[in-house]
Amino acid sequence: MKLPILQIEMSGAAADSLAQEPTEKTLSIIDLIFSGGPGGILIMTVLFILSIIAVYIFIERWGAIKKANQMDENFMYGIKSNVVSGNLAEAQNLCAQEDTPAAHMIAKGISRIGKPLKDISAAIENTGKLEVSQLEKNLPTLATISGAAPMIGFLGTVIGMILAFHEMAAAGGQIDIEMLAEGIYTAMTTTVAGLAVGIIAYLGYNILVSKVEKTVYNMEVRATEFLDLLNEPA
Repeated sequence: MKLPILQIEMSGAAADSLAQEPTEKTLSIIDLIFSGGPGGILIMTVLFILSIIAVYIFIERWGAIKKANQMDENFMYGIKSNVVSGNLAEAQNLCAQEDTPAAHMIAKGISRIGKPLKDISAAIENTGKLEVSQLEKNLPTLATISGAAPMIGFLGTVIGMILAFHEMAAAGGQIDIEMLAEGIYTAMTTTVAGLAVGIIAYLGYNILVSKVEKTVYNMEVRATEFLDLLNEPA
């Protein structure tokens, strides 16, 4: 009779030991953000705002650059036909309807027809520079975010580490390892967030720069075609 009782007691003790086993603590992103104190929350708020700005700039510039590359394949043919026939007003109308950087350059060139070719080329080049500056609008801001976000995140980490060690110093000889570990991983959260924002902004910046370079190349090709048209013998 004692054996079953002993087995019941052992099983009860095993159940108690299982119940007393520590459970793994998981933290959500929200918990990490708000566990960093006022300084950590401020840093994370700044990084969140920078991420919104970076995404907005990327989407807005992507649409603008994509629109700048959309040119009718028959555009240059229409320009050539109207310039050769002397119908400069219709050529200007075609440029206004196209409404792209290349069309703006050619429109400026058409308005200078009758002047020396050097003056026409200079006018087209100046217009091209203005159009490129418009295409590159806000790209320096995106580049700044890609470089500043990781540094801001690291600043939050340093502040968090200082606060963690301050708490250790205030505790005197009663140093709690759990308290130190919690302060460290909370502080490191800002570095992770800063790197994430910086990487996204850096990738977006390089993608947009490559798209702008492609657009500039297309503008140069159209401008060269127009100048070659003016150089053709009458």
